[in-house]
Amino acid sequence: MGIMQLLIFGIPYLIGASGIYLWRKKQPQPDKFFFLTSWTLLALSVYLGILEAKNGTYYLVIPLFFFGLFFFSYRLEKTRLINGFLFNLFVVVFGSYLVINFVQTPNIVVFLLLAGIGVCLLLVLAFGFTGLMLLLYWNAVVVIRKESRSLANLLTLILAILMTLWLIYDHFIASSLPEWATLLLSILPMTLFYFAFVFLNFLTVSVLYQFNHPRYKQDCIIILGAGLINGERVSPLLARRIDKAIAFYHQQKHATGKAPKLVMSGGQGPDEKVSEAVAMKQYALTQAIPESDILVETNSTTTLENMQFSKEIIQQTFGDQANVIFSSNNYHIFRAGIFARWAGLKADGIGSKTALYYLPNAFLREFIAIVAMNKKRHFIIVGLLAAMILALTLILLIGSYFVK
Repeated sequence: MGIMQLLIFGIPYLIGASGIYLWRKKQPQPDKFFFLTSWTLLALSVYLGILEAKNGTYYLVIPLFFFGLFFFSYRLEKTRLINGFLFNLFVVVFGSYLVINFVQTPNIVVFLLLAGIGVCLLLVLAFGFTGLMLLLYWNAVVVIRKESRSLANLLTLILAILMTLWLIYDHFIASSLPEWATLLLSILPMTLFYFAFVFLNFLTVSVLYQFNHPRYKQDCIIILGAGLINGERVSPLLARRIDKAIAFYHQQKHATGKAPKLVMSGGQGPDEKVSEAVAMKQYALTQAIPESDILVETNSTTTLENMQFSKEIIQQTFGDQANVIFSSNNYHIFRAGIFARWAGLKADGIGSKTALYYLPNAFLREFIAIVAMNKKRHFIIVGLLAAMILALTLILLIGSYFVK
């Protein structure tokens, strides 16, 4: 029976997966992971739906509802943090549904799926808090060796030190404190857990945002500037942003015969000999991009200004109905997308790859920037948590006083 269940699901699934793999392999932007994952979710939903229909139950509607809620919100506006929360909520609901489904109908496909999820959870639990702390220390050493020792590059080290202090407190100090003091000091871990929850949602939506698939009908690609080497040459990080845009430029030109304009966006810093946009243009010219296909925006000093000033140039050239995307590093495109929305620019981002060792530090920096953008809301929530714990501490103190 179990083998038959595997064959009923496995054969159509493998045929479909093979077809998708071969199809995407021939595309300029293969993105096989996204399409294979989408096919897997669709195949599972159809299989589980048929299984439930045979048993006269329709619990699958519940996780599908939560996925629909996420999908509607994401399609409405990709650059909202709530999308990360909605997707994580769907994952939790779907996992719960699988458990219920297996209890009611012991199916080998559902069992194998649950077993895979269980192994992943066990690995996470085995790795745990201490393992994450050690990984952050290791990552900090690598970043310090390969990058500058600026504050922005020390974020994983700072987080690792804070986690170490918490472990020391939890193992050696907390047990010797009176109950009211332990309760009062729980404000700190509660705050940490809250921001860990926010970070999980941010990381989820940032990863989802990586799977943008802009159509080959763009009028412009905005390339966001970054610092220059010796004040005049593009850095490897900035070069990757330009290369990503140039790759799309050639793909669209090959597919439609129409090349988009490249909008080099970046002003001149106090320590720079030329504006970032001019240096970016020179780099693009060395990559055989015609000068007539390059527009230059030299006034911006922030990502928001990149979007605002680039929008003005695009409107002057193409009017208000231009199709636009932007290029930056993969860890940066979600926040850049928020700034594009603020600037009234309807544009999705395409992200260039970043060295794996640098990603933890980069995402932490982006997270801090996202928190700063919504600091009032986070301040209110943390303040409410602190007030609740303070009230409980006072109740505990008053109660212990009357007991005596």
